[in-house]
Amino acid sequence: MRYKLIKYLFFLIFFFETVALSIENKIILKIDNKIITNIDVVIEANYLKALNPKLQNLKRDKIFEIAKNSLIREKIKEIAISKSNLTTINSEYLENLIKSIYTNNGFQNKKEFIYHINKFDINIQTVEEKLSNETFWNQLIYQKFISKIKIDNNKIKKDIELMNKKSTSYQLSEIVYSVDNNNETKKLYEKIKTSITKNGFENTAAIYSVSETSKTGGNLGWVYENTINKDILKVINKLDVGDFTNPLLIPGGFLILKVNDKKEIEKKIDTEKEFISRARSLQNQQLNQYSNIYFQKIKKNIFIDEK
Repeated sequence: MRYKLIKYLFFLIFFFETVALSIENKIILKIDNKIITNIDVVIEANYLKALNPKLQNLKRDKIFEIAKNSLIREKIKEIAISKSNLTTINSEYLENLIKSIYTNNGFQNKKEFIYHINKFDINIQTVEEKLSNETFWNQLIYQKFISKIKIDNNKIKKDIELMNKKSTSYQLSEIVYSVDNNNETKKLYEKIKTSITKNGFENTAAIYSVSETSKTGGNLGWVYENTINKDILKVINKLDVGDFTNPLLIPGGFLILKVNDKKEIEKKIDTEKEFISRARSLQNQQLNQYSNIYFQKIKKNIFIDEK
């Protein structure tokens, strides 16, 4: 009798574990020929919480939705990349990307960062794979749109000549969003404002922003004023620390910037380095705008089947 009871209990345990595993492995989305499962979303949620711990303040279903949308963006980019001729990434460049992530998040070195993400059941290989995918995407955007980038070198040089040794550096966060219907513009912004009040700017970036910075709460790090678009600089110059802008119209959508901190700095100006820095910043700004526009374009042509 006892043997039969033990056998029965073993069967129940095995049965419920099998059911649980089948639920965990359930396909919830198909994006063309790519699938997303429950497990994929859980891993992505852990990854996002590792990069932006404030996400843990949100309800579980909201975190699940954010992670799912993040994976949708990732898979769409993978589909576009698979149709290109991109195959390799410079290992030193990838290492610099990892360094920029852990320094922007306050970690002293890679070892500290790895210890941190391990607490979220994320290993460094996962981070490398995601950064590699984003790097391939950026290379794709560069190939497609570099010829359309417009930079006035003479204007940059004149601006450098007029520079003061003292300048302001801003620690910024961003939310980049777009609307399919112009009638929804005001309504969406009201939702974003409400979310900022309720959930904070960082979590709202994770919910609504289409920029890759959404993974780190929209964090842009410290930005020198001389690398910021002059029209945008006029706006954030008027903001106090903790304030954010009204929506700023940019190609492909809207931009909201938050001033997390600012400081006056005095630096010795190396004209050549300053020119390179400004030109690169302007190039990246324009490429990011093309990236958002191109992503929205290819997304419309991809079949997304939610189970």
